Amino acid sequence: MPLITPSDYRPPAHLWNGHLQTIIPALFRKVSASYTRERIETPDDDFLDLDWSLSGVKRSELGVKSGKELLTPNSERLTILSHGLEGDSRRQYLAGMVRHLTANGFDCLAWHYRSCSGEMNRQARFYHLGETGDLQLVIDYALQKGYQHINLMGFSAGGNVTLKYLGEQGEAIHPAIEKAVVFSVPLHLTSASRRLEAWDSQVYNQRFNKTLKRKVFEKAALMPGVIQTEGLQKVRTLREFDNLFTARLHGFRDAEDYYQQSSALPYLTKIAIPTLIVSAKNDPFLSRECFPEELGRQLPNVWMEFPTQGGHCGFTPAGSNKTVYWSEERALRFLKTTD
Repeated sequence: MPLITPSDYRPPAHLWNGHLQTIIPALFRKVSASYTRERIETPDDDFLDLDWSLSGVKRSELGVKSGKELLTPNSERLTILSHGLEGDSRRQYLAGMVRHLTANGFDCLAWHYRSCSGEMNRQARFYHLGETGDLQLVIDYALQKGYQHINLMGFSAGGNVTLKYLGEQGEAIHPAIEKAVVFSVPLHLTSASRRLEAWDSQVYNQRFNKTLKRKVFEKAALMPGVIQTEGLQKVRTLREFDNLFTARLHGFRDAEDYYQQSSALPYLTKIAIPTLIVSAKNDPFLSRECFPEELGRQLPNVWMEFPTQGGHCGFTPAGSNKTVYWSEERALRFLKTTD
């Protein structure tokens, strides 16, 4: 599909660069989404925590129902949302999207990667950006509930997982899965990891390393002798963490092998359903390789929209309406498009 240019996104005047457009919404936007949590077991004796938000169900009603009655679909349309690295269902970018979609007739399912729901998972493994098996489990579970129209959505790391999944499925994708929308996606993990090592992105590197290392030490205490922490304290970048821990734990040779096998970019040509990729050119997480404009002009099922502004999972609206963000309106517009 043709590259969507120019984008109609415009930032507010006081957020004049990518860092402000990334940090201010993350720190100061407060969004309250109505969730009900459900836990499903995985084939390897682990679990995934799912947060449901059903269209037409008010927050005051959530405590009245219980069990399967509570989780009966209110709509035939479901959006499955995948969060970013070290994120969860309550991050502003995801909760705002859930609130907007449920207000417009979509049920929403925000699932958590292993270790991200607030409780440590059981197995030695965690999650990584090329892991699509758990997303398949979540989709299969949603299909069992009777949803006939399913959309996929991902943010940052979750966007990479979503796109890789779509490419892996190709023409064999389940017919109930109709569209996908992803935001701020590190399509090329090798160069994106280097971008995070730049001087102006150290604050993000430090944040990720802090939470990731804390989880490893927590799991090592639960699994002495199984999880190795030697050298972990010296890790300063996400690439170093992936090289020492993520790659080894999940069967990759090293960080570069992990990035090469897990990047979504090579899978885009195989995507068979309408898919929208939105990433801002000033995103401090993304490298030049994450904006494959020439490829975007050639793909039959993938739209690419690369606004010059927006930051990472930011997209604060410029107008008087500060409740609904541009990314939320953009996603709904794409999902409702019939042509």
